[in-house]
Amino acid sequence: MNREKRIIRTSIIGIVANVFLAAFKAAVGLLSHSVAVLMDAVNNLSDALSSLITIIGTKLAGKEPDKKHPLGYGRIEYLSATIISVIVLYAGITSLVESVKKIIAPETPDYSTTALVIIAVAVAVKILLGTYVKRVGQEVDSDSLVASGSDAMFDSIISASTLVAAVIYLTLGLSLEAWLGAIISLVIIKSGVEMLRDTISEILGERVSAETAHAVKKVVTSFPEVRGAYDLVIHNYGPENLVGSVHMEVPDTMTANQLDQLERDITQKVLQETGIVMTGISVYSVNTQNNRAAEIRSTIGKILSAYPEVLQMHGFYLEDENKTVKFDIIIDFDTKNRKQLCAQIQEKVAEILPGYEIQIQPDLDISD
Repeated sequence: MNREKRIIRTSIIGIVANVFLAAFKAAVGLLSHSVAVLMDAVNNLSDALSSLITIIGTKLAGKEPDKKHPLGYGRIEYLSATIISVIVLYAGITSLVESVKKIIAPETPDYSTTALVIIAVAVAVKILLGTYVKRVGQEVDSDSLVASGSDAMFDSIISASTLVAAVIYLTLGLSLEAWLGAIISLVIIKSGVEMLRDTISEILGERVSAETAHAVKKVVTSFPEVRGAYDLVIHNYGPENLVGSVHMEVPDTMTANQLDQLERDITQKVLQETGIVMTGISVYSVNTQNNRAAEIRSTIGKILSAYPEVLQMHGFYLEDENKTVKFDIIIDFDTKNRKQLCAQIQEKVAEILPGYEIQIQPDLDISD
């Protein structure tokens, strides 16, 4: 079964389970005058709606690329996750308002044995549903399913706390319903804010995982001609649609035809082993016929070691004929004045290479 079908099937199961639970909890809440149970029922309905939006988002994200969106519609999944976050947040705020009303004007709950049994069953169903949905979400790399599964697991804890409050009322006569409803609401609001924060972060564009970065660089450097891989950038157009670019260090003796074939081979192998489409592979030349290059590179490396802000040097090339030395440095994001740092390094390098043009390219710490 492909990814889209698994997401849709799992979401349908979530809808059926949540609607079933919402109906039972609403009935129990109305009969027992329990605001906490009623709020929990509202939460189940929001979970069902979330599953529906997940289905719609998945179907739209699966549309074929066209002229207007040549890289496809995969990012719609992140938009659907944003909508789910807003729904959860709205449900939490609504629940909090109702709970506060009940705190101001309390009602005495009336629990029955049937109500307690139904709540207990709801806890068990939510645990099973949450475990299943989260596991499938992780397997198919669906943020919406993972969030829904985690939310369901947390709902089981909330329902369990409702059950505990009922037992406390029946044994001690102490009513905690309205206060518990408020706590549940705050938990839902917190969950909604966190989900919204995470989905917005996805839309803005997050750093590629270290695992993915290392996998791509491992493939690129597996070719004997490649001396190093740097400046890897991965763009996310949906969980299954990643495109990237990278710089590679290769001997300065390679011909254009050899470079062309190497880039083609790397692109094909990266796609086969990681599923990432490399849309650009740029080249750094490595000195192979200049005996001084390695010595000077080592000396510059020692200079850079005095600057903890400099994370890496690459792309080094020495041209004695034109009296030029060029290299890139990766600078830590926390560095306050990048231009000043580069100026200091350029001055230090110029001291050991008088008369040479020093070309330093500062790079961002984009990937591991």
